[in-house]
Amino acid sequence: MNRPSLPPFFALYCSRFASGFGFITLATLLPKYIEALDPSAVTVLGLTVSAGLVIGLFTTGFTLSSGLAVVPIAWWGDRGDKRRVLLAGLVLGVGVYAAYPFVESSLGFILLRVVQGVVFVALSLMSLGLVGQLATTGTRANYIGKANSWAFAASIVGSLSAGVLYDRFGFGPVFTVVTLVFVVTTVLVWWLLPSDDTVVEEFPFSDLALNERILTIATFRTQYAVAVTLVRTWVPIFAGVSAATGGLAYGGLAVSLTVVAEKFTNMLSQPTMGRLSDRYGRAAFVACGGALYGLIALAVPFSPQMGVALGLPAALPLLGPLSPAFVPLVGLSGLLGVADSLREPASMALFADEGTDSGGVASSFGVRDLLWRPGSIAAPLLGGWLMTEVGMAWVFYVGGAFALTGVVAFVGTLAVSHGPRALSEW
Repeated sequence: MNRPSLPPFFALYCSRFASGFGFITLATLLPKYIEALDPSAVTVLGLTVSAGLVIGLFTTGFTLSSGLAVVPIAWWGDRGDKRRVLLAGLVLGVGVYAAYPFVESSLGFILLRVVQGVVFVALSLMSLGLVGQLATTGTRANYIGKANSWAFAASIVGSLSAGVLYDRFGFGPVFTVVTLVFVVTTVLVWWLLPSDDTVVEEFPFSDLALNERILTIATFRTQYAVAVTLVRTWVPIFAGVSAATGGLAYGGLAVSLTVVAEKFTNMLSQPTMGRLSDRYGRAAFVACGGALYGLIALAVPFSPQMGVALGLPAALPLLGPLSPAFVPLVGLSGLLGVADSLREPASMALFADEGTDSGGVASSFGVRDLLWRPGSIAAPLLGGWLMTEVGMAWVFYVGGAFALTGVVAFVGTLAVSHGPRALSEW
């Protein structure tokens, strides 16, 4: 690789933006596609698939394909040229997003979601792998934090623009914008990013899966995945569902603001937190961020009491009638973003450190992705059961507890396996 400079990083930041922009656009318009396609039961090879399962496949198709694509795409990137794999993902993305306005059946939509999952993995693993590879050890978390900030910016811009454009013009113009973003990004990557001359002959996953440092981080990450999935998923649910089911019954704009608050603070904080973790130690930032996230999650159900205690208004301009809980909930959501910004660039840099040292940086990020998936799949099922059988508040209590136990397991394993000073030395 050539010496790091602004143009290569700018191309990679744009790749992170394109990936996040496409993902959030589909997430925002998913309810509209359900209405437009009106899924019904289908029979395949004598087996009847209910309308509910077809709707589930609208999301599961993406999840399964992205999970299955992690190992082969990461291995392809480490064995060959990550720039070439990234370009292939971008070109495939141009075709996928250009096709969405023309889909006319549930099966066609599910197939596009499957390919979209492959595109998402290719862009995520290759862009992060190249950022980690281009950056030096002392600047790695800072550059990763900047790359993540572009992804969060895409989430904010994409969710807002998709709703506005769809309401006025329908699906076509929305995906014209997404396709243009991918086209421009493809040109920038081809023009600004140098070829990747690192080649790994063996299968890096086998060594990285048994890497002592990665196994130590896994004690935290596998549990933290449950925490983040529960809390991120249920903050908007808590804000939007009826009081009868334990929620606050806010309107769409108010619910959106609770989501945007977390993404906005995370976007602003990540570069700074990444730079600080480069300077003072990555493990300590992972532990502090995880612990803070857990404590804030435990406080979310108390937002109504906070609003009453502070004497906050029950209505706001533009938003109309709400409840005193709204401002505390938005504030807590913003604090969750700050807490996660301590953890994320430091955690990613730890995986990049190990991958770069072994020559398998894409595979290292692939292992990181795989560690997250079991918790992210199980958490929604657990959250749904807690919400209906125990109570809405317990979703956040359990989420907070998983974050805190993950920190305890991480710090304990770190001290036992690597010595008491490892928390400040990693």
